[in-house]
Amino acid sequence: MTEIVEIFVGLLLAVAIIALLARKLHIPYPILFVIGGLLIGCIPGLPRVHLNSDLVFLFFLPPLLFPAALFTSWRDFKANLRPISFLAVGLVLFTIVIVAWLAHHFMKLPLAAGFVLGAIISPPDAIAATAIAQRLNIPSRIVTILEGESLVNDATALIAYRFAVVAVLTGTFSLVNAGAQFVLVSLGGVAIGLLVGWLAVQFHKRVDDAPIEITVSLLTPFVAYLPAERLGVSGVLAVVTAGLYLGRRMPEILSYRTRLQGGPVWSMVEFLLNGFVFILIGLQLPDILHNLSANKDYTLGQLVGYALIISVAVILIRILWVFPATYIPRLILKKICANDPYPDWRHVTIVAWTGMRGVVSLAAALALGDKFPGSDLILFLTFIVIITTLIVQGLSLPPLIRWLGIEDDGAELQEEREARLKANRAALNRLNEIAEKNPTKADVLQRLRIEYEDHIRQIEGDGTTTVSASLRLFSAEYERLSHVALQVERTTLIQLRDTNVISDEVLRHIQRDIDLAEIRLK
Repeated sequence: MTEIVEIFVGLLLAVAIIALLARKLHIPYPILFVIGGLLIGCIPGLPRVHLNSDLVFLFFLPPLLFPAALFTSWRDFKANLRPISFLAVGLVLFTIVIVAWLAHHFMKLPLAAGFVLGAIISPPDAIAATAIAQRLNIPSRIVTILEGESLVNDATALIAYRFAVVAVLTGTFSLVNAGAQFVLVSLGGVAIGLLVGWLAVQFHKRVDDAPIEITVSLLTPFVAYLPAERLGVSGVLAVVTAGLYLGRRMPEILSYRTRLQGGPVWSMVEFLLNGFVFILIGLQLPDILHNLSANKDYTLGQLVGYALIISVAVILIRILWVFPATYIPRLILKKICANDPYPDWRHVTIVAWTGMRGVVSLAAALALGDKFPGSDLILFLTFIVIITTLIVQGLSLPPLIRWLGIEDDGAELQEEREARLKANRAALNRLNEIAEKNPTKADVLQRLRIEYEDHIRQIEGDGTTTVSASLRLFSAEYERLSHVALQVERTTLIQLRDTNVISDEVLRHIQRDIDLAEIRLK
């Protein structure tokens, strides 16, 4: 027990130090966490930390996928469903096939074992994509596509992984049966996710207690994932679906206290779990090298050659898929081009280059066990692919973006500015209506109207995004009318979101300012 506590404290210390260093060096922290784990793993005398695949799938994966889905804009996700599907389903399956052929042809792995390797290394990592993409000054649509892909591709890869492992162990495989089960497993995961999301919404609608609601929100991804896996359907899709469903309803059903307190809690959970996961990836190097040294089937030269082939292949496969998948459908179907014109080739380049692998791949490789044919080689190749893509692609992304001259298009900021204007004008109109009906409240109303008029002038004049100046309690009536005005702002924003005028992300930005304004009244 003492050793476990020491390892946990050591990981916490490593997360803090490496994150601080990443901030100073302006490097995305997943990359530096992995490098730090590699270096720590090479220090002699330290206890070895073994990453258990069940720990990843049952403890790390659900709470890391859930907030990514929870804070995804449903409008933007739905608008980009075609490119997301091409990447999350088409590219994953394409990668599996090509990697399987390469592994069978060059490394003499059985074809079924090659499919297992392909399924393991095919999905880019949700955590890495989100952590890196959000810190770069790129258009919001690119971020949406990358995050949307990473939410769904794990499900595609893990379902394919199941079928490939069964094929290796039983020696039989039916494409028809696999296709039918793929649909069943996917739909089953979505159905459980919708049920869990609906139950969570009903709970939050009936309970107004921030600590309890936050606790339930932390439990929600596990409630979705564990029953889905028990029933043999996709736990990943269950978690993602529950997160998308609940995230859509959060602005309407949660109190401002729960939103303001829950956000920092989830940020802290994400930060610590991300740190643990990526450091643990790096710490697996000694075990992987030990297993390989005991295996005399491969020479050092062969291992280096195999690692080079697979690492280059997964990078090139993505590039070879993304460009045709982007432009060919537009050439064939003019309707697509009418609704979604040809994207800038520079933006397509960023999507094609952003394919970092992560902990899900490593956990799937670890889950094979020692008795699986070629398990040591598969684990080694998976580890090298993760390290290569994280370091090479992750570190090269910022200079590539600068070289291509890509900048945020400002569309989200413009949406936010217009939404703030509409919300403030709606609140001002409501105050004017109250003034006409209740002339006795003229003094209180006049102060509030002056404040809102000032907000509107600021937004119209220079795009300032501060919703309100410091509000001081003037009287009970002033507080009540302020709440009325703020509620009108919230209602207006939700209507704008529901009619697809603004995204969920813009709604959350502005709603947080309204929540802060309301809590200042207290």
